[in-house]
This record gives sequence, structure tokens and C-alpha cells, in this order.
Amino acid sequence: MSLLAFQRDMRDWLLREDMAAVDRIGAAAGPGLAVYQNNYRTQLVACLEMSFPRTRAWIGEDMFLRAAVHHIDSVPPSSWTLDAYGRDFPATLAQLHPDDAEIAEIAGIELALEELFVAADSPAVGLDGLGGVDWDRAVLTFAPSIDLLHLNTNGLAIWSALIDQKEPPTPQYLETPDVALLWRQGEQCRIRCVDDAELQVLLKARCGMTFGTLCRDVAQLLGEETSMTLVGRWLGLWLSDHMVVAIDDREQAAPCL
Repeated sequence: MSLLAFQRDMRDWLLREDMAAVDRIGAAAGPGLAVYQNNYRTQLVACLEMSFPRTRAWIGEDMFLRAAVHHIDSVPPSSWTLDAYGRDFPATLAQLHPDDAEIAEIAGIELALEELFVAADSPAVGLDGLGGVDWDRAVLTFAPSIDLLHLNTNGLAIWSALIDQKEPPTPQYLETPDVALLWRQGEQCRIRCVDDAELQVLLKARCGMTFGTLCRDVAQLLGEETSMTLVGRWLGLWLSDHMVVAIDDREQAAPCL
């Protein structure tokens, strides 16, 4: 048997308990293969438990284990690193628990924070020396690891309570869906909800719209005085939270729409 054929038979045994693969490897190897498969599945369960501790705490050990086993049976590893194995787990939870949408959303929060933690570093713009920026033409570049999550339930409130070891609220759907902004400040991962006004400005800013145009857009909707206060506050937040990694005030091409 070639090495490639052996590797394929091992894969088929691990993923599907293919007895034909065992026959080709050799019946005498059966007990050892069973041990190997058990170790394989145990390691994947442990990987999911480490990646989704709040989800596990929310739904309980037994329900989490059933979901993990279903996921292992349905979604074999496809990356060289186990760090990537949990990426499809929120989708599995959404499929298994369609009437309890907060479960998948809590898992989605944990997944997003974990991926944010291991994202590449992006040195933030310092607050000194901003006085010389031509803000009318300035284009902000945000850290590429910044993420946005759309939440239909109070899953974020439940997750926060679990983090703080407090009694979680009763799960419920929100009258208006939330958008959670996730970013990394130094070595700390942060998350907060943004209102629609900040969200729209943030999306336009990330797309390359100049700061001056952003201010004028908001002024048309809310008035000049209110717009200056709001946009100035948002800019201060983005800078102090280390979201902005570059400011370019050279003449720019037209931003994407």
C-alpha cells in the first residue's frame, strides 16, 4: 500500500468509520485505529470547548457535547491548524437550535473575539501631531481586523453577564437589531454596540470617504452644530480606541459607494 493510499484510508476511517478502509489497512490494526479515532474526536471536542466557553456555560455540558459531536460528524477539519476548526460551529448551532437564536449569536461573538485576538498587529495612529492634518481631505485607514456583528437577540447581554459571572437575562429577540463593533486595543479585545448614525459614518470612512465629506453628509441630515459634535466624538473614540492606523490628507481618488 502506498503512503497516499494509507493516508486516505486513515482519513476515511477517522471521518466515517469506513470498515473497508480498516480491511485494507489490516484487521489486526482495528483496536489501535479505534483508540486513534477516539483521541481524534476527543481533541476536536476539547478544541470547541476551549473556543466557546461561554456558549458551553449557556447551554450546558450535555447540549454542548451533542452539538460538538454533530459538528465533528458533519464538518471535518479543513485547515492545518486546529485554531480554525471552530469557524463553522456557530452555523452548526444555528442549524441545531433555530428557535434559540441567541445560542449561535453568543458563539459568533466568541468566534469573532478569538479571531480578533490572533489577527496581525496594526500600529495605531498616535494622538500627537494631529494638528497639522488637513481634515477636509483626510482619509482614515482602519485596522483590517475590525469586525461588525449583526445581532437579532440579546446574545451580547447574555455573553456579557456570563463574562462578569452574573445572572444572564432571559433570551429575547430585539425590536431593532443591534450592530456590535469589535476591535483590538493593544492586547485587549473590545466590543460595543454602535447606533445607526455612527455605523453609516464608519462604513463610509472605511470605504475611503474624506473626513470633510463625512461631516457635510451628517450636517445635511442633522444640522451643522450637531454633526460637528457627533463626528468629532466618533473620531475621538476611533483614535483613542486605536482603531485608526493611518491618516492620509493628500488629494484622494473618489471613494467606493
